[in-house]
Amino acid sequence: MKQTTLDAKTIDTLRDLPDMIPVLRESFENWTIKVFDRKHHECRNYLSPNRRDFYKVLMITDGAGVFTMGLNTYYIEEPTILFIHPNDIISWKNLSDKSGGHYVLFKRSFINDHPQLKTTIDKYGLFTEKGKSVIRLKNSDLPILNSLFERMGVEDLSNNHLKDDALQAYIQLLMVESMRVAQFPKPDNVSDEYHYIHQFFHLLEKETSGINYTSPIKMKTAKEFAANLSVHPNHLNAVLKKYTGQNVSTHIRNRLLEETKALLVQTDWTLQDIGYSIGFAEQPNFSLFFKKNTGITPAEFRRSYQATT
Repeated sequence: MKQTTLDAKTIDTLRDLPDMIPVLRESFENWTIKVFDRKHHECRNYLSPNRRDFYKVLMITDGAGVFTMGLNTYYIEEPTILFIHPNDIISWKNLSDKSGGHYVLFKRSFINDHPQLKTTIDKYGLFTEKGKSVIRLKNSDLPILNSLFERMGVEDLSNNHLKDDALQAYIQLLMVESMRVAQFPKPDNVSDEYHYIHQFFHLLEKETSGINYTSPIKMKTAKEFAANLSVHPNHLNAVLKKYTGQNVSTHIRNRLLEETKALLVQTDWTLQDIGYSIGFAEQPNFSLFFKKNTGITPAEFRRSYQATT
């Protein structure tokens, strides 16, 4: 393939599965921070194999479930606060019809705009040191944390010109108060099946996280992924189908489609460059793949998005 003058850009943005954030389903939505009450916006069952472009602080005060971060699994039946990094591969399975607590999502750009927040994040390591990302809470810890989230919710709905400054300060206070009362539980045992699931998504993430036309994807078949994980393709397919409802090939295809959409919207690369990045040596084959799975050609998708901006 010929060299081009385009930068070898990488893409930070991929959408999570819809159930995680019901009110933020539109791709490429323009926001930097959002605050939610779990009574109205509960986290239903989901598995998030894709990297996200936001950080998440989730406080669970009512209900029960199984939370998995990477290969660490936690049975949550008592108040807990979780600090989730954009790159974490996570899942949540509800074990109760109750839902109480709060969560806040904020993008990397929000951190970049507030150096004090970045300093506090780096200082405490709650998002990056996996032994600190899950904190058990006592009932006596809840009033002040609930109060901070409630103030954030009010601030989020305001039009005050200092809203973002106030919200970043509240996030810092959440981290300070969490560290003040911190009890870090040990992970519960994870089954071999969950181990294979998270190994697969970790490998898929590794393959696609730096994708561009100078370093195209190397693996894109179920057989190749299974071989890398030293597991039979049929077994890997069965496990993924059982827990996610989709087989290996479907997850790979969906991920490549999401990468393609991001590249079409966020870069000015040629269709040949984009197709080559996701493993198609010939541009017509890439266009056929995209149209077969989306109903429109890559060029039509790019034009339709450009027409709305």
